[in-house]
Amino acid sequence: MAEAKIKIDGMSCQHCVQAVKKALCAVTGVDSTDVEIGSATVRYDDTKATRKDLEAAVEEAGFSVRS
Repeated sequence: MAEAKIKIDGMSCQHCVQAVKKALCAVTGVDSTDVEIGSATVRYDDTKATRKDLEAAVEEAGFSVRS
């Protein structure tokens, strides 16, 4: 298992938190997520998903990933 900490711009409420959580949980290989306004910590199987996959899911949900 790998863990990624992702900084996220554009989140302002619990609806945003739920949207990001739903998007991340839809990625194959994600085991757990801890999402709060502005960031997410994701545990995932790095043989099934990459950090880029996680970042893409966040961006597809309508938010921006900060470096």
